[in-house]
Amino acid sequence: MAHVLVIAEHDGAGLQAASLCTISASFQLAKAQGGEVHVLVAGGSARQAAEAAAKIDGVAKVLLAEGDSYAHGLAEPLAALVAEIGGGYGAILSPATSFGKNLSPRIAALLDVGQLSDIIGIVSADTFIRPIYAGNAVATVQSSDCVKMVTVRATAFEPAKADGGHAVIEAVSAAVPDARSRFIDQQLSKSLRPELTAARVVVAGGRGIGSAENFKTLIEALADKLGAAVGATRAAVDAGFTANELQIGQTGKIIAPELYIAAGVSGAIQHVAGIKDSKVIVAINKDEEALIFQVADYGLVADINQALPELCAELSK
Repeated sequence: MAHVLVIAEHDGAGLQAASLCTISASFQLAKAQGGEVHVLVAGGSARQAAEAAAKIDGVAKVLLAEGDSYAHGLAEPLAALVAEIGGGYGAILSPATSFGKNLSPRIAALLDVGQLSDIIGIVSADTFIRPIYAGNAVATVQSSDCVKMVTVRATAFEPAKADGGHAVIEAVSAAVPDARSRFIDQQLSKSLRPELTAARVVVAGGRGIGSAENFKTLIEALADKLGAAVGATRAAVDAGFTANELQIGQTGKIIAPELYIAAGVSGAIQHVAGIKDSKVIVAINKDEEALIFQVADYGLVADINQALPELCAELSK
């Protein structure tokens, strides 16, 4: 019997959606290993988030680590903590977000084990499925390490039920902080739009948008009409049309909204890797040979400079 530890990403008040999906994956793995699911919540003041984790149906124990060292989510002190308490677990899971990708390799190095990145399926206690070649193929991989260090692609698993559980909350001692890094400052962009990875509807623009001004008047205007999040391709970000935190794709964010609208997006393989799990994909492009039409559920061959304002006008009626 081997228990599974999930490292929760949270905002101090509750768990992020990606953490709920990671916990859902952990239930499958714990069943295969014959163990329980424990959740680690670390932060400067994380009691409320720990209480939210304790209510998740199926979680057996919540480990709460509070201290100034964990207040800003620095990977070094948190990795030291997990390495200290995680050696007895059969697997340690974290979401395949910026948080998890920054943290997980450090823990793997400290535990001297390999890492299984971005899994989308669990075959058995030691065998997993993960995408390769920008999602064009999947590989079944097996680990013989005593501790399986895993990051989970959130879009591949349904979120765990956020209520119905009564897990015990246990305080854990803080590990010695890593003095080589310290928090100085952070600058957060604020928006009234939904967060990109959690939005039900996403409107994204590609290089075909043409300019930052067009991105604002076309993509952002449509997103505001639909109450949607805004996204962009790497080409649009590199061209300076919008900020890079809105980048979707293999080198950006992986999303799976109910509706994804791609305007002026060519459909490069790196971008498709980030949106292929969307429930419905709508593509608008004047090039009828654009690759995006191969993955789209609905396609419109039209000039976006004409089609998007007309769509906004119809939505305003």
